[in-house]
Amino acid sequence: MPKRWRIRFYDPEQLAWLERAVGIPPLIAQLLWVRGIREPESARRFLEPKLSALRGPEELPGCMEAANRLYEAVRQQRRIALYGDYDVDGITGTAILWRCLRLLGAEPIYYIPSRLEEGYGLNGEALRGLAQRGVEVLVTVDCGIGSLAEAEEASRLGIELLITDHHEPGPQLPKAAAIVHPRLGQPPYPFDSLSGSGVAMKLAWALCQRATGAKRVGPAMREFLLQAVGWAALGTVADVVPLVDENRILVSYGLISLKERPTLGLAALLSRAGLADKASLDGEDVAFQLVPRLNAAGRLGQACLAFELLTTDQPQRAESLAQYLDELNTTRKSLEHSIYLAALKQIKQHYPPSEHPAWVLADHQWHPGVIGIVASHLAEKFHRPVILIAWDPTGQRPGLGSGRSIPEVPLPEALAACREHLLGFGGHAAAAGLRIQPERIPAFREAFCQAVAQRLDPHQHQAELWIDAEVPLAALTVRTVEQMERLAPFGYGNARPILCSSSVYWQGDIRVMGADGRHLAMHLVQHGIRMRAVAFGASEWLDPLLESPGPLDVAFRPVMKSFNGLRQVELHLVDWRRSES
Repeated sequence: MPKRWRIRFYDPEQLAWLERAVGIPPLIAQLLWVRGIREPESARRFLEPKLSALRGPEELPGCMEAANRLYEAVRQQRRIALYGDYDVDGITGTAILWRCLRLLGAEPIYYIPSRLEEGYGLNGEALRGLAQRGVEVLVTVDCGIGSLAEAEEASRLGIELLITDHHEPGPQLPKAAAIVHPRLGQPPYPFDSLSGSGVAMKLAWALCQRATGAKRVGPAMREFLLQAVGWAALGTVADVVPLVDENRILVSYGLISLKERPTLGLAALLSRAGLADKASLDGEDVAFQLVPRLNAAGRLGQACLAFELLTTDQPQRAESLAQYLDELNTTRKSLEHSIYLAALKQIKQHYPPSEHPAWVLADHQWHPGVIGIVASHLAEKFHRPVILIAWDPTGQRPGLGSGRSIPEVPLPEALAACREHLLGFGGHAAAAGLRIQPERIPAFREAFCQAVAQRLDPHQHQAELWIDAEVPLAALTVRTVEQMERLAPFGYGNARPILCSSSVYWQGDIRVMGADGRHLAMHLVQHGIRMRAVAFGASEWLDPLLESPGPLDVAFRPVMKSFNGLRQVELHLVDWRRSES
């Protein structure tokens, strides 16, 4: 179904006022306005984020209590363990606290559960194993807020539990000595969208202050915290939290830190990703090059390797780990493509979009570590909630499901309506995981579709494409697009601007690109202005475009590219339609 194009509203008079007050070009003022940034002071803070604007750890609920307890545990030489999630957010947060505790003189151990064998969150067997290893204090990273029974088990085992998390808290909180969470406390924390690694970075900051006895820390700790900002940036981008407020600051300075202060492993990974020679990194480099390679380890059941890559001090080991993660990512992409094709086949044969407001697709051959990516692609393509389930044909383990949704349907709310069919579930509004017995899948499918139908009107299945501004191609000069880069880092909550132009023609040939032939390249012409355009993952557009020489309306993201030392503007196509439509 074609997307409905919506061009964002702006007030010309207010726009002119913002332009004069801040001293910015008209297009930048318009892009800020449509993002809801409409006051001069907030515009200045957005365009010039300052590391000093990060809120102190004393403002984060539970942070100082946890820091005091953890610091005393270090002084008393108690056995400390870090229990991190297996995604990039959890791994980077675990690495931050592990490095911090070692800096303070402790010898912490870490535990990262297997996505495939243990699933998300604390589990009793792991807790018992840690207790047998003499662990007295356990710090969770990016998990634990929903682990009520496991918190009771930790107490029974004599383990002091400190929880750091950012996921949605339930009506009842787990029993713990301290809980560090941006959505708890009174008054509430001013920014509730920190990532798990961002929360861990704040706790590490508090620990350094506690050890120093002052808010200003010494040179070694300052250097560590600057490096920790880089790791927190990785986790923040990976966890797809909004890149506004503190997250924008962390990523802005984290990108600098990743380039200037990479660990041995990250330096090797930058090289593998083709980023070592770039003068600076941007949010897309992290999101599309570094994060997938780190995430591949967790998705394929080897998350500890990503942690080791971040923390190793052995050059040879760093190189071999970077190479292996690169190979894992290649395997992940192959698995993802095969699952995507199989899911499309299921949809075509059994679940036509006109009859199903949501999809619950299942197969015993699917890899549980990859289904979330495929669910994301399908939810975006068809604009409806999608859950993919990988189930065990032997019946020895429950099926593992991963879901992605659209803004109109928060997943935890829809899943809660079907809880009678599930062994467990949790996550964010847009992404969630679940466990289910295979024989319950049909009943769950029916209940989930009913829950979505109650929350989603039929017309909402047509995806909307929100466009920031309509501009002629002639306006997209190098200077203009470079000015747009002041809005970076781009990502969730602060997407790279989408613009549109009308009455455009493609000229010359439309070429298929990429080893898998999934991308298109062409040149677009409007009133004598000719620009290169690329459509990533849109090979299905080839035949319709060949049948539509123009005029066309095109929606795109303008980006800067360097060709033979010259900087040029390139258009990354998002959508197109015949102008008469």
